[in-house]
Amino acid sequence: MKFKDRIAKLIDVKSIVTLSLTAAFIFMNVAQIEVPETFKTVYIMICGFYFGTQYQKSLN
Repeated sequence: MKFKDRIAKLIDVKSIVTLSLTAAFIFMNVAQIEVPETFKTVYIMICGFYFGTQYQKSLN
């Protein structure tokens, strides 16, 4: 798969949401800000969905 194809696949809504939530989670931890429990729950659900769909695509 070419580099341009990989970049094009990264630019979809679920990838942008997952990457932005990951950046926010990392920022909160580095800045030693307490991460709310609801944020953790939503983050885990979205990452699980994202990686689950990526895994499912790789099987096909």
